[in-house]
Amino acid sequence: MTLLYLVRHGETDWNRARRIQGSTDIPLNDLGRAQAREAGGLLARRRFDAVVASPLSRAAETGAIIAVRLGLAPPELAPEVAERRYGDAEGLTGEQVEARFPPGTPVPGRESRGALVGRVLPALATIAARYGDGASVVVATHGAVIRAVVNHVSPDTDAHLGVPIRNGSIHSFEFAGDALTLREFDDPIEVESERPGTYAFEYQNALESEAADPV
Repeated sequence: MTLLYLVRHGETDWNRARRIQGSTDIPLNDLGRAQAREAGGLLARRRFDAVVASPLSRAAETGAIIAVRLGLAPPELAPEVAERRYGDAEGLTGEQVEARFPPGTPVPGRESRGALVGRVLPALATIAARYGDGASVVVATHGAVIRAVVNHVSPDTDAHLGVPIRNGSIHSFEFAGDALTLREFDDPIEVESERPGTYAFEYQNALESEAADPV
């Protein structure tokens, strides 16, 4: 069994403005760096073997900050765990999305949920195989990636319903055999990483809860 701790990157100015980022490379702001340090402090309660990160700078820097806190090498970059692509909606606020793409209107260039899962899950399997049984790996990635993985591996439970994917939050999975499974959502370091008073992921990204979201 390999443990994979998926961490959402820290805040960016676009997160603060509630603009959809997707594949647009927006760096962390100062709060985002502080959130990455906080996540690193929580993760330091456990032993980890490596850090892997999306190459988008907000996740790569989050991973680098965490790696320093854990005393590990700089993160290996894995393009397959980059954020979902939102095409023409990137850079827009929720209000602008609603005005430009009313419900039922396709968003040109938006990556489907199936395509997202299709690239992320094999990448996580590759990471687990590379580090092997008994290893624990941090993966610094993105909100839609984590939400897609949770929904895919836990489709018949409501454990994830209403749980925000906060900037800097931690979500743990285990990979055994050929199966990725969600660990207990009440892992103490996960609970501490999901502090009250922060914006739910759906509030930051209007397209993730849209009925027309392509599968």
